[in-house]
Amino acid sequence: MTGAGTDRTRPEITGGPAIILVRPQLAVNIGMCARAMANFGLSDLRLVNPREGWPRTGALRKGAYAAAAGAVHLLEGAKLYDTLEEAVADLSFVWATTARERGQGKRILPPGVAMAETAQADAAGERRGIMYGPERTGLDNDEIAIADALITFPVNPAYASLNLAQAVLLTGYEWFRASQGEVLPFAQVERSPPASREMVLSFFDYFENALEENGFFRPEGKRPVMQRNLRNIFHRMGMTEQDVRTLRGAIVRLVEGPRKEAQTRKRKRAPKIDVDKPEE
Repeated sequence: MTGAGTDRTRPEITGGPAIILVRPQLAVNIGMCARAMANFGLSDLRLVNPREGWPRTGALRKGAYAAAAGAVHLLEGAKLYDTLEEAVADLSFVWATTARERGQGKRILPPGVAMAETAQADAAGERRGIMYGPERTGLDNDEIAIADALITFPVNPAYASLNLAQAVLLTGYEWFRASQGEVLPFAQVERSPPASREMVLSFFDYFENALEENGFFRPEGKRPVMQRNLRNIFHRMGMTEQDVRTLRGAIVRLVEGPRKEAQTRKRKRAPKIDVDKPEE
């Protein structure tokens, strides 16, 4: 299953810090983490002693792959390790994510600051990783001790526990912002150029004359204020040429009434009444 925003024809962004899931408990969460990684161009997934093993067959595999929503290439390429030490051996710097203070004297940064630092290190060729603990307990203190610094999230202090995939998503988002900038994947398409002042003023003249003929500007003394208010409504819209044409066409139809073909269709649709038949 793939999402509505998936476009295989566009170039894929890869790289970034290694995502290290330490003792993950549920295969479906591994799948959701892969999806979050794919969203933000992360491609190095490492699994340390997952509780259910690494499900490449059966129902667990099916659940993980369904949760990945098309990011199955990350699941297929995931590296499996027996110990955390093996998983981080090739990295020069490791972040640990945690929802609580650990008393180990390490730097504690929010994900935005940490990922900005990581993007600079990555550009210089340094390999970094981010550790995430098991869903129920998080990383233990010995695992935290392996990290160089901590990442924690500014969340509701009364409910600070994040789903594993949510934690990966938040750090992935900040990584993408820091490494790729905040260029949106698409922009508003301008389908019509802005209306010229001549076009807008001509529309105002027609509209206001139609209103005058139908007694809108009453009392007469308030006409200047009412005209300014009306004009400012349309000015705030920043009308395009198509906007003006559409509005003018709609007002013309209201002023002049239905077109002849519309009247003909209306007569054809009207129910026939038998005037000779007495009412029941």
